[in-house]
Amino acid sequence: MRNYLVRRAAQALFVLWAAYTVSFGVLYVLPGDPVVIMAAGGGDASSVTPAQIAELRTRYGLDRPVPEQYAIGLWHAVRGDFGTSVHSGQPVTRMIADVLPATLQLAAGALLLALPLGCAVALVGTGTRRRWLRQLVLSLPAAGVSAPTFWVGLILVQLVSFRWGLVPAFGNEGWRSLVLPSVTLALPAAGLVAQVFAKSLRTALAEPYVDTARAKGAGRTRVHVGHAARNALAPPLTVAGVLVGGVLAGSVVVETVFSRTGVGRLTATAVTTQDIPVVQGLVVLGACAYVAVNLAVDVVLPLIDPRIAATDRPAVTA
Repeated sequence: MRNYLVRRAAQALFVLWAAYTVSFGVLYVLPGDPVVIMAAGGGDASSVTPAQIAELRTRYGLDRPVPEQYAIGLWHAVRGDFGTSVHSGQPVTRMIADVLPATLQLAAGALLLALPLGCAVALVGTGTRRRWLRQLVLSLPAAGVSAPTFWVGLILVQLVSFRWGLVPAFGNEGWRSLVLPSVTLALPAAGLVAQVFAKSLRTALAEPYVDTARAKGAGRTRVHVGHAARNALAPPLTVAGVLVGGVLAGSVVVETVFSRTGVGRLTATAVTTQDIPVVQGLVVLGACAYVAVNLAVDVVLPLIDPRIAATDRPAVTA
């Protein structure tokens, strides 16, 4: 178990390094100059003098060779310092910390809706004896995953907020403003959970131990929930990291549609203005969330099924 966790921790560190490195490389090959954009202040870049541009490059260390910029930036990132925003001049960590709570609330609300909904759809779809109901319920996850997030958000705003007036359409004020964004983010996540869990349940229900439980007199619900569902939990848990990544990626669209202040809006602004330090800080933040969730899953899975840690061991050759 210890070697299993050490390997997973090493993989997590590699993912974080790769996230920073790839973001650094991609941002530096994009067309445009962030220093010129900042100096222009949204106006005409032709009015910016070369002296102003040179002064800003020196201030933000962008006059150094690219390998040196990468090494210095990586060293500071390891210590949690991503520098200052090229666009606003504020510390990147402070900018992220200011908007992170709103996005965490949104992500938590979406996951709290998605997980029970996805599991319920999978249990009903694989547990019912009525063929038409099974086909109907199991077709819902595909619809949830394929529906565009921005389209779902706009439909909910039009119906629930504008027409029925049940909850606010925009803003960050109170829990009511979280309802529509959370539902919008939850639908594709719930669809993914339902698809994976339903497939795992069908596989588990075909195992010999299910026939044994039925032969001993266990009822249909007990077999389905108490035996098959418990052994079918591993695949849904493994997609938890994908869910977190999907929620963070979806927050960019959702926070824009619902005019919410959060990591998504900050990401859209930073990419538009080519604010390299902010984008790198946000990329590393997303990688940290992904890695943390996957590490938690890697710890929980062997507790559910000890065979996972055993099969992860490297083969011993003579």
